[in-house]
Amino acid sequence: MSSTPDSGQSTLPEEPTPAAPAAPEAGTGKSTDKLDRGVLTIASVVVIGAIMSILDVTVVSVAIPTLQRDFNVELTTIQWIATGYTLALATVIPLTAWAGDRFGTKRLYMVSIALFVAGSVLAGLAWDITSLLVFRVLQGLGGGMLMPVGMTILTRAAGPHRVGRVMSIIGVPMLLGPICGPILGGWLVDSFSWRWIFFINLPIGILGLILAARILPRDGKAVASKLDVLGLALLSPGLALLIYGFAEYGAQHGFGHAQVIAPMAVGALLLVGFVWHALRTPEPLVDLRLFANKVFSASMVTMILMILAVFGGMLLLPIYLQVVRGETALDTGLLLAPQGIGAMLAMPIAGQLADRTGVGRIVPVGLAIIAASFWWLTGLQADTSYWHLGIALFVMGVGMGFTMMPTFTGALQTLRRRSIANGSTTLNITQQVGASIGTALMTVILYIIMTNKFTAAFGPAAGATADPNALAALPPEVKAQVLGIQATAFGQTFWWALAFVGVSFVVALALLPKRKPAPLEDDEADTAAPVMMH
Repeated sequence: MSSTPDSGQSTLPEEPTPAAPAAPEAGTGKSTDKLDRGVLTIASVVVIGAIMSILDVTVVSVAIPTLQRDFNVELTTIQWIATGYTLALATVIPLTAWAGDRFGTKRLYMVSIALFVAGSVLAGLAWDITSLLVFRVLQGLGGGMLMPVGMTILTRAAGPHRVGRVMSIIGVPMLLGPICGPILGGWLVDSFSWRWIFFINLPIGILGLILAARILPRDGKAVASKLDVLGLALLSPGLALLIYGFAEYGAQHGFGHAQVIAPMAVGALLLVGFVWHALRTPEPLVDLRLFANKVFSASMVTMILMILAVFGGMLLLPIYLQVVRGETALDTGLLLAPQGIGAMLAMPIAGQLADRTGVGRIVPVGLAIIAASFWWLTGLQADTSYWHLGIALFVMGVGMGFTMMPTFTGALQTLRRRSIANGSTTLNITQQVGASIGTALMTVILYIIMTNKFTAAFGPAAGATADPNALAALPPEVKAQVLGIQATAFGQTFWWALAFVGVSFVVALALLPKRKPAPLEDDEADTAAPVMMH
């Protein structure tokens, strides 16, 4: 079957038809528009995998100082525990759609959990830094497929008319991961050992495998699609090199180094080559023809701009709390909790609204709320009240709840069933790359602003004062001045995050549909089989 874009104007023989009313439950005459028990049980399995994958990043970040001390290595070396995991994610995500079609989503999901858990246990048993880095990459190879495969399973089970509500379910761990991760990681490291940040995945993974085997729908007949080897050779290394270049910025303290420029340039060329190839092959690894769908394209542009700002901003706040306010990792996680509370309250409401009306009525509201919180954060000082900060974080969480999952919903609502796997893969690639670039970009901006302020205050030789490790050796009055400069630099960096949110708001307001689009009619061969439970 040739690939055809889901553009909203069908080029297939069948014309798109409005979404049919939900079928009544057998013997009751009641609409199945609500999330039934079968969909909710499938969602519970998918959420377990999402929790493992997302929490792992933030849980490990808290243990980096302890790992650096125990293995007696430089910070630039130990940071590859996080970077290696991210690179593995970026490498394996493009394979997800093909592997799901070839081997079945249930099988692939269970293999991904098993691989992730195996990597976790081996990482907890690591005997030196090299073995730990290798096992982290193994973790990433499994973890990279958990989210896109889980989203595909859940979206297919619920159907397009309920995609907003199921996306709100899987979105909870996406938003709570950065909040709960530091708290859990700090507790495990302080109370037990750094090894338990990896061992904790073993019981969760076993539970996930048991539930997946019993609950997930049976796999249909595998589709013997041909792997796009050239596309894989272009896309996966391209993404990995691009993220590697941004990661090396931290080690090289700037972009003006060959270690940063070379991988980013090669990665960009490989990605350009992939775009050229994907638009000319019948079955590409990632189907870029989906961007012919205006709703999908508008949702993707909105999402990438929003992620650049939000994920970058989420990086700035923990650094501010630890560097300027001197908080521990555990206390930092607790202070960030209002953000998660706001997201939890807003996300179920946003999911229901996304299924009833166009995401163009919801997402701009969420972005406006995020913008308000960022605007308040531009005034950060060294003695900002934690009550005020908590309110701003709660407001930000509400805005994220009304933004992230409705944007995902908007991207998937008008895709045919056969395109959901490719659409989910594309969304996850965009999110992963956008988050990596956003955090690197905000770090660059913060570094430049802070360095310029220190140079203006103390002279050209004072640029190193931006290093928080130098604070302990400063006299009290100079230390107070340094903390004030750092706090102001954080506030000014949030102006850049606010600018990205502003552009995202304009795109969402102008391009996202104000009414819920009618889903495109599936091809006859792609008609969904009933969800069967074991």
